[in-house]
Amino acid sequence: MKALFVCNQNQHRSPTAEALFKSDFETKSAGLYNGTLLTSSLLEWADLVVAMDDEQRREIGKRFPKEYLKKKIISLNIPDTFAYNQPELKAILKEKMSEHLQIH
Repeated sequence: MKALFVCNQNQHRSPTAEALFKSDFETKSAGLYNGTLLTSSLLEWADLVVAMDDEQRREIGKRFPKEYLKKKIISLNIPDTFAYNQPELKAILKEKMSEHLQIH
């Protein structure tokens, strides 16, 4: 499965998730406003799109309505209060992803 992780700046949450789950999925990450910017081709690549919060999920729908309707998009509701690779962030990512998918 190809999983695309999306946050605002592509600095902390989504890159941490990309690295954390690379043994479970083929992973990439993108930001809505900075970093590797989210594009329609990235959305088309992904089997699963994981937004870090509901606002990002809505923004994906506004910017890419055609792709949005074709994709499984989940929101983890993780606030932007963590640093890259922070142990607490990694624990929350594992917990939230396990609620949606079978991940060890």
